[in-house]
Amino acid sequence: MTDGLKELLEAAKTAKPTPEQREQQRRSFVYGNTRLENEMITREMVDREAERFTVRVDKA
Repeated sequence: MTDGLKELLEAAKTAKPTPEQREQQRRSFVYGNTRLENEMITREMVDREAERFTVRVDKA
């Protein structure tokens, strides 16, 4: 392993994702897992439902 790669791995251990990055990662996870079960699922569908869920949670 190169020194540069070691430095990047160490930096990754302490990296703090932004709320936006966490949301993107969450949606990507949902898409990947639901797509395995249903090939008709699209990223747009996941985004649409995530937005609807966010609106409902905010109103609660």
